[in-house]
Amino acid sequence: MYRTVYKLFIDSFVSFLIIIIAFPILFIVTILLIIVNDGKPFFFQSRPGKNEQLFKIIKFKTMNDKKDVAGNLLPDTQRLTKVGNFVRKTSLDELPQLLNVLKGEMSIIGPRPLLPEYLPLYNNKQKSRHQVKPGITGWAQVNGRNTISWQQKFEYDVWYVENISFLLDCKIIFLTIKKVLKREGINMKGQATTVAFLGDN
Repeated sequence: MYRTVYKLFIDSFVSFLIIIIAFPILFIVTILLIIVNDGKPFFFQSRPGKNEQLFKIIKFKTMNDKKDVAGNLLPDTQRLTKVGNFVRKTSLDELPQLLNVLKGEMSIIGPRPLLPEYLPLYNNKQKSRHQVKPGITGWAQVNGRNTISWQQKFEYDVWYVENISFLLDCKIIFLTIKKVLKREGINMKGQATTVAFLGDN
């Protein structure tokens, strides 16, 4: 009952409440990112959701679009702005995804929505992460986030899908707040963004 009914209600209620409470912060961050990102405060990208159905995820844009003389985007570390770095370290970049939750495309808690090109790379067990809606935070995020291997992340994701409960979600929320306050697990050492998943082989 929790998985199919109560979780949806809690997602809608809590995400709406957070948007209302955090609106001043969202407004200020949006203005700052408009200034440093040449008028582009948001980042949109297709991601697979429940049952691998694609949707457009929305996040705050933490990197600008500066290019080299050949017209190629500069490395991530050079495009990550000071404002963007702060927004990322405080996990404020995730807040716009509350709109995805209100639209029914995401849950507050669940496996993180990854890139569509990863879909053919999953083994059968890893594919089960798409049996539920993706989340803003999840079991993998509170157990290492971007500092653990892809295989470990998927093991945590699958375990969550098999063990969803109200108490587990409460635990994940508590641990997420703790991680955000300590700013733990943002990126692997020396990486501005997560390294790409290339499959198990």
